[in-house]
Amino acid sequence: MICTPVAFSGYKLNHPPMMKNTLLGLISLALAVSASADQSESNNNLWLNYVGDHPLGDGPWGIHLESQIRRADFGEDWQQLLLRAGINYTLSPQWSLTAGYGWIESYKYGEFPAAADFPENRFFEQASVTHKALGLDWTHRFRLEQRRIGEVDVATDDVTNWRYENRFRYMLRTSIPLCADKKWYLPVWNEIFFNFGSNVSKNYFDQNRAFIGIGRQLAPSTKLEVGFMEQTIQRRGGEIWENNHTITVWLTSKFPLHR
Repeated sequence: MICTPVAFSGYKLNHPPMMKNTLLGLISLALAVSASADQSESNNNLWLNYVGDHPLGDGPWGIHLESQIRRADFGEDWQQLLLRAGINYTLSPQWSLTAGYGWIESYKYGEFPAAADFPENRFFEQASVTHKALGLDWTHRFRLEQRRIGEVDVATDDVTNWRYENRFRYMLRTSIPLCADKKWYLPVWNEIFFNFGSNVSKNYFDQNRAFIGIGRQLAPSTKLEVGFMEQTIQRRGGEIWENNHTITVWLTSKFPLHR
């Protein structure tokens, strides 16, 4: 890797920013909650992801396209398949809105597998805001999800009921440039999930994802990020916890679909 190093003195690292404290606080909350687990398991997973936010011409509208292949046991078995699409609307250079739909298939994996593979239909709405602070770019993402989770009859593999749940997600993300041209950088983010609604009783805390990696700007509209994500999940019923050590690859694109 050949690049001109960044002068880190401009980031004022001797004065921890509010965003850094928030990020560490979210991780600490997840660790504190998981410490009370009755049963826990550790898995080694691999996620391969594509996320596209494609503008439609010069206007405020765009299309969100996403696919995530989530594999367990170092990639040998299925963990989950996620396909998601949505519509973006840019309110300003800092604010954007997205709404859409996702289809998810979850598979049996790990020491405490689900009784059967099951599908999910998920609608979502989100708001994202970006800003600069202490020489870094920060993103806050707020997402609401309406989930219909298939309950499967083990004997027939048929969905007998669609259980409805709501979920709130908050992500805080920043990137630390490694070169003056910012083509190489360190992406760092944390996202915390909470369930709510009448069908939620014991696992209001759903999960936490903490990520650090290395990123490369491949083209003006395309980035590649590879790193490690620690995923902490509280399973339904509240008594089983997963600690998923996950290698993740993210290919992201903002290539315009129509000029």
